[in-house]
Amino acid sequence: MNMSEAKVLVCDDSALIRKKFTGMLENIGCAHITEAANGQESVERFQEINPHLVFLDIVMPEKDGLEALADMVEHNPKARVIIVSSAGTQTHVKQALDAGAVDFIQKPADEATLKKMLDKELQKASESPHV
Repeated sequence: MNMSEAKVLVCDDSALIRKKFTGMLENIGCAHITEAANGQESVERFQEINPHLVFLDIVMPEKDGLEALADMVEHNPKARVIIVSSAGTQTHVKQALDAGAVDFIQKPADEATLKKMLDKELQKASESPHV
């Protein structure tokens, strides 16, 4: 699967962070990007669009990223979710990976890191059926 076909969900309560992530994703070739501003909206958008990849903040209102992650994985056990947070402690990383996240990026993320993650995860997604 190439980047232009991938559906990507960007979940962060900061409009500035969402705009920055969306801009970087567009620069590297993603055409189908959806945004969510809180944990509850993240889960709703996930269920609506069934994205190939999710970038999910941990600290968000209404439902934190770990709760949203659990809901996403329950809805689709093959969900490809990358936690993105400035609040990244070893405990958060372990909890996220134990709950089903495929990776963790420390904010602020750069375009090269995003491209590397996307390449890796889209390759994995194309190797297994997307549910």
